[in-house]
Amino acid sequence: MSKVETKREFGDFQTPAALAQAACRLLASMGLSPSTIIEPTCGTGSFLRSAVHWFPVVKQLIGIDINPAYLRIAETVCRQENGPEVVITQGDFFKLDWKQITATLADHLLILGNPPWVTNSALGSITSRNLPAKSNSNNRRGVDAITGKSNFDISEWMITRMFELVSGREATVAMLCKTAVARKVLKHAWQNGMPLRSADIFLIDAQMQFGAAVEAGFLVAGFGCGARQYEARIHQTLDPLAPGCDVIGWRDGELIADLLSYNQWKHLRGGSAYKWRSGIKHDCADIMELVPCGPDTYKNGCGDLVHLEPMCLYPMLKSSEITSKSPVPTRVMLVPQRKIAETTETLKQCAPKTWRYLETHADRLDSRASRVYAGRPRFSVFGVGDYSFSPWKVAISGFYKQLEFKIVPPICGKPVILDDTAYFLPCLSSDEANLVAGLLNSAEAKAFLSSYVFWDNKRPITMGVLSQLSMESLATQCGKRDELLCYLVPNADRTARTSPLFPLFDMIDH
Repeated sequence: MSKVETKREFGDFQTPAALAQAACRLLASMGLSPSTIIEPTCGTGSFLRSAVHWFPVVKQLIGIDINPAYLRIAETVCRQENGPEVVITQGDFFKLDWKQITATLADHLLILGNPPWVTNSALGSITSRNLPAKSNSNNRRGVDAITGKSNFDISEWMITRMFELVSGREATVAMLCKTAVARKVLKHAWQNGMPLRSADIFLIDAQMQFGAAVEAGFLVAGFGCGARQYEARIHQTLDPLAPGCDVIGWRDGELIADLLSYNQWKHLRGGSAYKWRSGIKHDCADIMELVPCGPDTYKNGCGDLVHLEPMCLYPMLKSSEITSKSPVPTRVMLVPQRKIAETTETLKQCAPKTWRYLETHADRLDSRASRVYAGRPRFSVFGVGDYSFSPWKVAISGFYKQLEFKIVPPICGKPVILDDTAYFLPCLSSDEANLVAGLLNSAEAKAFLSSYVFWDNKRPITMGVLSQLSMESLATQCGKRDELLCYLVPNADRTARTSPLFPLFDMIDH
């Protein structure tokens, strides 16, 4: 294994001495006075060495790491004459009996460190064995579990394990990690009623400290007796007294990004007759996305010119294109089905050129890795339904760092299809789309949705966030309830009234 792969396997970001000092100084300023400090992935011992200085009354330091070369360095730097007992041990985090290790350690216990910054899928790509046992740790179900949402950071699993270990004890868990990881483990604790007494995230500059282009911080979670806290303060620096502290928390079964805004606008939360949908997932852009080059002639992503019937081709917008001022499709998507699991065999007769094209690229399409295609008809797509073909849509990009909803009209009589990183509400007319877009772009809607959005996430806008908003409550708030009710017909009628399969004309001139 190469040095780069070794670094990836062990998430090897050794903590700079100055950062370890600043973190320990912070903990001391918060009044912590631990009897025992344990670092589960101690590396070369930066944290342990700093802890000796900032916690002079600590009785025992325990450092564990899988790398024996690092442990030799840690052994050298941590031992001090007349200092605390220092125990440096080699061990695999995922195989150690942590309950037995910590059972005899005195409270107040401080678990301190910097666990690996790497995901389980990244380790799987290099066939690493430095992984926890296979399990669906967050109890993902159905589509979430098979479309990648069950991917997680190794540090998330490790910190969650430490939370569970100290639950019911007087203890503190203090870990450097991605801010997204910190939120996930706090969510797990709140969701499962763990006795969290306090929680803080102190932001750090990960690019400067580790050369990592991610949002990161120092998570400090206190456990013990007393009232349970369902909030966490977000500090901009490693200074608990710095002004401008934001507050996230757990409310009504959801993780909230801005508690102040949520408390003001939570009356807009609830179910709605409008259901958010995602675009179509095909996982093969070179084959399924084409550029019109003339009557029934298209160029695919491989550079091949092909002749296809128009019946399965729809103008499309990628998520990134939705963010433009006036999004206009420049390509089409081949959609071989109108519903999930619908047979594609009918294309042999009604669209033989399209079927032959798909067969020509069967090796690529049949080898798509996502499990959503398993057991489906050949050349299937995912996330397709009657709603995909609604003539009008109000859409937003999942990746865009701004709440801005765009109207997507039909092109030359055909509905525009979106890719699977975009979300939309299907509409049946221009008037309905304008009303819906106006409501969603209102200050009231943006204030409510913003209370759920963590902007540092890779995909800040999600179906889960959008679905929190009741369109009916929003319309009432904006004085548009009667107008909206005119469009709220039963879902079966709404989705059935989609545009017919008109031929697709050359879009280049439009």
